[in-house]
Amino acid sequence: MQLKAFGLAAMCAMILTVPALAHHSHGNYDLSEWTEMEGVVSELVLIVPHSILYLDVVGDNGETRTWTLEATGVRGILANGVKRGDVVAGDRVKVRCHVIRDGSAACLLGFITPDHGDMARGHGVELEWD
Repeated sequence: MQLKAFGLAAMCAMILTVPALAHHSHGNYDLSEWTEMEGVVSELVLIVPHSILYLDVVGDNGETRTWTLEATGVRGILANGVKRGDVVAGDRVKVRCHVIRDGSAACLLGFITPDHGDMARGHGVELEWD
């Protein structure tokens, strides 16, 4: 009886794992190339499971477009060497990301290089955010 209960528990665990794997897929982003852009951080939301950085980017036409950049959760970001306060709203940054396939203003954030002038907060140091 214990063997049947263990088998049932193992099967349930496997079934519950499948949606979690799908959730962390990056299939909706074009991972074949990097897109680079510069802008000003309008908001940074460090949460689990995915942090979000909103970046105001001025286009060639002079109009500002807000991009939504998805990164890993806060623990993953901190584990990559980023410190809280390295990037805050109002900071100018350079990013490398993978654009979303549907053409909207969204990216899977890979790397950020702060360009805010504050050496103590990592000015000019590129760090991974996913």
